[in-house]
Amino acid sequence: MTDFAPLQALGPIAPARVPGSTPWTPHLDHYLAHYQLAPLLGDHVALHVGYLDARGFRLWTQIWTPTAPRGTAFVVHGYFDHLGLYRHLLERLLAQGWRVVLWDLPGHGLSSGERATIDDFDDYGECLAELQAQLDHQGLIPKPWVGIGQSTGAAILATDALRHGEPSTWQGLALLAPLVRPLGWPQSSWLHRLASPFITTLPRKYRPNSSDSDFTAFLREADPLQADYLTLTWVSAMRRWMPQLIALPTSQLPVLILQGEQDLTVDWAWNLEVMTRKFPRARVYRHPEARHHLVNEAEPIRQVLFDELSVFLDDVAPCNVQRLGT
Repeated sequence: MTDFAPLQALGPIAPARVPGSTPWTPHLDHYLAHYQLAPLLGDHVALHVGYLDARGFRLWTQIWTPTAPRGTAFVVHGYFDHLGLYRHLLERLLAQGWRVVLWDLPGHGLSSGERATIDDFDDYGECLAELQAQLDHQGLIPKPWVGIGQSTGAAILATDALRHGEPSTWQGLALLAPLVRPLGWPQSSWLHRLASPFITTLPRKYRPNSSDSDFTAFLREADPLQADYLTLTWVSAMRRWMPQLIALPTSQLPVLILQGEQDLTVDWAWNLEVMTRKFPRARVYRHPEARHHLVNEAEPIRQVLFDELSVFLDDVAPCNVQRLGT
């Protein structure tokens, strides 16, 4: 199995590649090749990699920068995910001229923390805030800022925007298959209450969460950064977070919600009702064939979803810079 542990010895985030050079370590080379990120390092893209310390965690962070960025897009991944799985979205955002910040959540990917768990969902939001403060201090994240989150990542961004109110540091948010509660929560909630005093983890079931069979096979067979269990500590933290989100005041922030109607991971119809109440200006696009992992859907579905995202980003943050490839 591929071992990326040597990358955990890297220091603070720093330039790893500028146009015309190569990554600074063979371990990084191998990581970029394994997750098919290397082809995105063309002559017009620079890369920073390394760690940022926040809330007692070491967060594996990457910043991808095209020539003359129009602003900064923060990408926040979902539960069990890590930033290495987001190449399709990264490619689209770079083509649109965005500087892209990606980071592994605590307990995920190459970040520190007990695997696949968190004591409190607030830790996620506080990590995001500290990451932004540190990168802003270094002059690495030009405004406007947009947030793009998948599932749990969408929940983190939505909570951040609702808690901070208006005026927001965000120009807009794109919430992809946002988590509020999982599918079957009214039933599984009782099981969680009964089981949590006695067990700490449950074996993970790799159900297809995308119609791209190559992606789902990669998760099961070739991704060494996947956790093989669900922690009940994480479920407990989610349980406490849900009523907190619902109690927060609404926001007039521009929001795009992308949702697959074949999603069997989250209770998407119920979640959409919550999110559209919280964000009255939200634009909702539902795809009849898409499942849950929208950033890694089959190419025809993914392109439709990404086209919706591109239009939204152009609306909230018009681009005055010629895009790559145009």
